[in-house]
Amino acid sequence: MTDMHDQIQKMIDKFHRKVEGDERTRAEVEKIHKTLNIDLGSEGFSMILDKGRITDFNDHLMEGADITVVSTPESMRALIDGTLRPMKAYVTKKVAIKGKLDDIMHLRKLF
Repeated sequence: MTDMHDQIQKMIDKFHRKVEGDERTRAEVEKIHKTLNIDLGSEGFSMILDKGRITDFNDHLMEGADITVVSTPESMRALIDGTLRPMKAYVTKKVAIKGKLDDIMHLRKLF
């Protein structure tokens, strides 16, 4: 496992705590089933959001993911630790997101 794997796992754990503790968030995400890739160039990760849980977190990209986040390890670390806001990252092109607009809106729940 890499440092980035651990950082993303912490983000997933934070998401799970938010879902468990916030009924409104839980209601919003419990019906969603989406596949997600995080492509950082030198490394890639994939996961599945299903019934309010992120499962199958792996150190590789999956084919045909619903959403792909493309960035660098540095920008992803900054997003995770909160020193880079998601909208600023997107506007300044430190993060690119591929997928349907509706699917992309689900990402805001992760940050």
